[in-house]
This record gives sequence, C-alpha cells and structure tokens, in this order.
Amino acid sequence: MVESLFKLRAAGVSARGEVLAGLTTFLTMASILFVNPDILAQAGMDHGAVFVATCLAAAIGSAVMGLLANYPIAQAPGMGINAFFTFGLVKGLGLPWQTALGAVFVSGVLFMLVSITRLREGFVNGIPLSLKQAISAGVGLFIALIALQQAGVVVANPDTLVGLGDLHKPQALLALAGFALIVTLERWRVPGAILLGILAITALSAALGLSEFNGVFAAPPSLAPTWLQLDVAGALAPGVLSVVLGFFLMSLTETSGTLIAVAQRGPFLDAEGKLPRLNRALLADSAAISVGALLGTSSTTSYLESSAGIAAGGRTGLTAVTVAGLFLASLFFAPLAAAVPPWATAPALVYVAMLMLKGFALLNWDDITEAAPALLCALTMAFTFSIADGIAFGAIAFVTLNLAAGRRQQIGWPVALIASVFVLKYVLS
Repeated sequence: MVESLFKLRAAGVSARGEVLAGLTTFLTMASILFVNPDILAQAGMDHGAVFVATCLAAAIGSAVMGLLANYPIAQAPGMGINAFFTFGLVKGLGLPWQTALGAVFVSGVLFMLVSITRLREGFVNGIPLSLKQAISAGVGLFIALIALQQAGVVVANPDTLVGLGDLHKPQALLALAGFALIVTLERWRVPGAILLGILAITALSAALGLSEFNGVFAAPPSLAPTWLQLDVAGALAPGVLSVVLGFFLMSLTETSGTLIAVAQRGPFLDAEGKLPRLNRALLADSAAISVGALLGTSSTTSYLESSAGIAAGGRTGLTAVTVAGLFLASLFFAPLAAAVPPWATAPALVYVAMLMLKGFALLNWDDITEAAPALLCALTMAFTFSIADGIAFGAIAFVTLNLAAGRRQQIGWPVALIASVFVLKYVLS
C-alpha cells in the first residue's frame, strides 16, 4: 500500500529513509506548536484550543500534501501570517477574532478557486518580483517589531513613538540570550535549533520563577472554544474585504515561492523548470487554509523548513505524512506549550524575521521605479502595523511611478487590480 501511494521505488528511496526525513523536517518546524498559540492567544483566543487547532491543521495539511501531491513538503500555520492576524487585524483594526478567522476561510476558498481555474500562474506572474520581495521583507520587519515588543526590548515612548526597554528586566535579557542561542545552534547546523532555543529559555524562565511549569504530557485540551467559531458573513462586509485580499496575497505569494524553492532543492522541477503536479500541491495548501480556519487557526502554508527533510533524503509524500503523524502525537504536549512565555518565542520570531529580510538584498536598487514602491511597501507594513496597508501602498506606488515614467507595459493586471481596490477602499473609508 505504501509503495502504491508514494512510488518509493521510482524515487529510489526506502520507507525508513522517508520516515527519518519526516522527523528531520518536524524538528525544524515544531516551534510553531509554541509560537502560534502564544500569538493567537493575544487576540483573545483560547490558548489550549489554538494549540489543538495548530496540531490538527498542520497534520491535515501535511497529510493532504503527501497523499494528494506526493511531495515531501510539510504544512503548518505560517509565521508572520499569525502576527498579521493578531496584531494587524484584531488589535490593529479592532476586528473580532471570529471575523478574522472568517477572512482566513474566505481567502482559502479564493485561493482554491484560483488554483482550480489555473489563474494562479497569471496572477502570481503579474505581481512584480520587487513587490513579492518587499512583502516578504516587510512581514519580516513587522514580526521583528512585534517580537521585540513582546520581549520588552522595545517599548512605547510618548516622544519618539518607540524606545529601548529596561534591559535590567530578566525577560528582555532572556529573549536576547535566546536569539543568540538560536543563531549559534543554526551556525553549527544543529537540527531543531529554533525549537531547542525556545525550550532552553522556557526551562530557564521556569527555573528563575518567571513562568509556571505544569508538566509535559496531558490529554489534549478541548477544541470547542475555536471550532467553527469563524464569522464568514462579517469577513464579507465591504470594510473587511481588503483584509481577505491581504490574506490571499500573502498565502499565494508565500506558498508559490516556497514550493518553487523547495522543488529546486529536491530537485523536483522538470526539464522546463516547472513543478509537476503543481495544481495538486496548491489545492492541498488552499484546502488546509480553509480547514485551519474551521479548526481555529490563522492561515497554513507550505514550510521552507521542508528542505531540511529533503536534504536528509526525503523525496516522496511519505515524508510529509510522517510529519503529519508527529503533529498528531504532539497533541499530548499541551502543558509544555502552555508553559512557554512570550520572551521564549520572541527570539524565534526575530530569527524568522532575519530570514525574511533577505528580500531586501534581492531588490534591483538601480531601478527607482522598482525599489521605491518596494521600500514603501515594507516600511508601511512595519510603521503602520498593517500588512494590508503595506501591500496597498506598494501596489499604488508601483502603478503610479511606472505610469509617470512612461512604463505602462510594466504594470501587470494583478497589481493594477490590487491598487484599484485599495484606492477605492481609502476613498470610501
């Protein structure tokens, strides 16, 4: 049955090797089990329920990817997107978390329709590369600011908006130490460096009496507080549709970029540089987004950390299914997840932000019509505390500057559509 499902012989791999590759991938991404509940709990959601939703969404998404597309690519709620959910929508715009979940669900359905109708390729290709890079870098700045604020390293200042926090507080020092530990472990290529960093700071925090520790294992918490609590009608209100568009763009660009990056690492691309079974992979991803919203978590996405499992020899969907099984087993670690304080997850967010800021290095700084909108996009995300507004400013600036420069042919229909939608939103709001 395993051979018929995953074609192990054709890929030249063994079941044992695929399982070990799945374990490797899981260790590199397991930190989401602690980070996601911590972030979404700040939106008013039940921590235990979000932990269960995170486990189930990651398990379902990874299993569907493995069984439907037969790729060793794991899925889980995305870093950055969860911060957008809590700090951009719930705390920033004042939306109820139920409405934000509704926006996640609608964006997943929209993503699925685009994948089924094959509009995805035209939509993604029509968004300028500079804006794609800017969205990644901008989200990096956004979550870095959030993480430093959670750790107490950055605080509010009435004169300068932000300022340096009190470095005599142990929470801030622990966060900085955690970041240094993660970077050091990553430098020595230690598997699960982010996870080990989170656990180390959690243990030290408990030892210093800064947080509570109530054990490691227990029966899974109830999912009831978040199960089917989404408000789809609220997400379809005129004032919230731009939020749906923001989720949709983030999911579409991040998933497409991750799939191509992981495919190149495989390698899984064919002679023409295309990814076979791409639509199946995208369907798996979009279905997982909608299912995750029903369970009670922000958007899921394909994880770049899957490349660690591929480097360990993973070549088929059995690797992803193994990851799914490990996420299901993690349901019994809820007490450990509840013990993780914000200053233990903050270093992980800063490290992820650092990786996302690579987008700035890839920008064509010699072309002002490319660089200026990209920079405006990224800076607006961080300084307005809104990823959606960052995307809006970037798109509007790109269209405006290219029209002014007589480069109308550089403006694809997707970016023109995005700019038009947000201009209409700002005019009517």
